[in-house]
Amino acid sequence: MKIGLVRHFKVKRGYPNSIVSSEELMQWVEEYEASDVEENEVDLGGIEWKACYSSSMQRARVTAQRVYDGDIFFLDELREIPLSPLFPPPMRIPLFIHLLAIRLAWWFNHPSQSGSKREVLEKIDIIADRVISEGEDVLIVGHGGVMMFMRKALIRRGFSGPSFKRPHNGVVYIFENKKG
Repeated sequence: MKIGLVRHFKVKRGYPNSIVSSEELMQWVEEYEASDVEENEVDLGGIEWKACYSSSMQRARVTAQRVYDGDIFFLDELREIPLSPLFPPPMRIPLFIHLLAIRLAWWFNHPSQSGSKREVLEKIDIIADRVISEGEDVLIVGHGGVMMFMRKALIRRGFSGPSFKRPHNGVVYIFENKKG
């Protein structure tokens, strides 16, 4: 059994200026969510994928529809982990500090974050078990952060596959369970 993880195509809306307020950061998030994507050719590894699961977010939907011809299961559980700024709206700081603070706050379950790490990991575990129970070669189209946790879930379940810190857009990362 093989499971292919695919990060959505690259989003056309680039990053904002390097120094932004929380308000500007959230404006950028809205623009990013609504942005078109830059499609690219995707090497499916010569595998005849039997099913496809995708985040319900638009950029993942477009990617899934481009790389898979059959019916696609669009799941809210595969949506990107939301950003919730920590700093007061008028405060302008470097973008990377905003993003680092938000991810750390999420990692440590700070109340400012809309979804807990435990909830995200539970959703990923449920989806991993669901996909594995099908026993067929399956594509999962999602987002970078979700893919990193899905990779760990697959490894814990006996799959082997490539390591990545930040998955590339529109690339299939293939995980295989030789037992199944």
